[in-house]
Amino acid sequence: MARRFQLKFTPQQAHDEEVVKMLFLKEAAVYDGRATVVIRKKSLDARSRQPYFLITADVYLGDEPIETMEGFKLQNVSQSPEIHIIGAGPAGMFAALELIELGFKPVVIERGKAVRERRRDLARMNKELLVNPESNYCFGEGGAGTYSDGKLYTRSSKRGPVDKVLQCLIEHGATEKIAIDAHPHIGTNKLPQLVENMRNSIVECGGEVRFEQKLVGLNFEDGKTKLKSIVLQQVREDGSLGDVITENVKAVILATGHSARDIFELLNKEGVAIEAKPFALGVRVEHPQSIVDQIQYKCGLQGRGDYLPPSSYSLVEQVQGRGVFSFCMCPGGIIAPAATSPGEVVVNGWSPSKRNGEFANSGYVVSVDDADFKPFQKHGELRAMFYQAAVEQRAFDFTGSLVAPAQRMEDFILGNLSSSLPANSYIPGTQSADLRSILPEAVHTRIRESLVILGKKMPAFRTNEAILVGVESRTSSPVRIPRDKETLQHNGVLNLYPCGEGVGYAGGIMSAALDGMRVAAAVVDYENG
Repeated sequence: MARRFQLKFTPQQAHDEEVVKMLFLKEAAVYDGRATVVIRKKSLDARSRQPYFLITADVYLGDEPIETMEGFKLQNVSQSPEIHIIGAGPAGMFAALELIELGFKPVVIERGKAVRERRRDLARMNKELLVNPESNYCFGEGGAGTYSDGKLYTRSSKRGPVDKVLQCLIEHGATEKIAIDAHPHIGTNKLPQLVENMRNSIVECGGEVRFEQKLVGLNFEDGKTKLKSIVLQQVREDGSLGDVITENVKAVILATGHSARDIFELLNKEGVAIEAKPFALGVRVEHPQSIVDQIQYKCGLQGRGDYLPPSSYSLVEQVQGRGVFSFCMCPGGIIAPAATSPGEVVVNGWSPSKRNGEFANSGYVVSVDDADFKPFQKHGELRAMFYQAAVEQRAFDFTGSLVAPAQRMEDFILGNLSSSLPANSYIPGTQSADLRSILPEAVHTRIRESLVILGKKMPAFRTNEAILVGVESRTSSPVRIPRDKETLQHNGVLNLYPCGEGVGYAGGIMSAALDGMRVAAAVVDYENG
């Protein structure tokens, strides 16, 4: 039976796999070459002036069987009962794989384009400042997760089969390090091929993945307690809509993501229960990566060296009774345009796998709730969504394009308009603005106060070399679609299964994937009686 050990390593030692293996064998007192060292976990502790890695490993002797993770057990389901999935993001894709394992055929409907074709629309956003409302950073194969940092950790207490998700990602192209690292990520440059590989697995098993088909209607039976059919409309190359298709359904998993406002409006129009939901709103904060390294590693101007990764941070403050916190921190990353319609400015962040960019950016946001949504009460359960949209439209009205309003950090704190803006990673461009005129007062006052507090805790963090770019508004869905806690069915429609981040039950790639698997299993349980 394997023996487990946990050892500390300097960054240089941890960088050398042979040194790591040798020190674990020495700890296990094994010198005859018959042992195998399997790394299980690796984390970085940078709290002291000399950061170190804490590595956990199992040492197997001789021919002992090595414990491995298991992914999906896939099978041919081409002749199996069909379950429709709306949305090809992490929740939808992992729901599809779980359905295949359980003997059902997934039919995945995605409004956007396949991942390779999607790239052209992203390039147009960055270079021509044009938004295709059906193909952008949020809509298309892999959903918003395809063009993100690819973070895979979750704080959810209902973690579920995390190892199964990680193994699936490894089998489809992710590095094996994601099973080891305490805070694993894949990187935006790696995700498109991985997503395409997952789609190929679904299709090879007899499932369907259809692109450029948009859900535009629902037909009910049994007094609107059950879906009879769905209405789909073909999406043309330019984002306009074409032919209409009506398709009978057995069950529908709704995994449309946090930005599918038209889906929320459709459900509301059809009388399907939805609920306004709190979310968070703010800006992207970007520093030179070297400043963040100096803060976190206490390394001074000489930099972090060759053996430490680009550093990150996780910040939270309570200000005037609300949480102000960093969100989706991207070391060595890029600020990206995440608008899903013309006439709005939205920013998000991503990092390549090496996180080797010049800048470090993070969402920096304030919790907003029903007290903030009161001016939009006439919109009923869509009030949070309209509040969110109003801020995004205000940002667009200021610049008139995808150019983002921005301000140096110290200028924002002091209430000064920045006479110039520092170099930054946002390709469409930035324009100097007083962000107080764009962000709601409840948001900008708390961000300001929290930055003052952080400046006392970490003086180097408060600097005019840092830039605030607006607006970061798609932190989570502004709508929750209620579902039964046991069956996971919609509270009023038996064969409709709300799923993932877009309906209020996940936050990030991992939790969305886990929710997709859980919902798929619930569908099968119900269909099997």
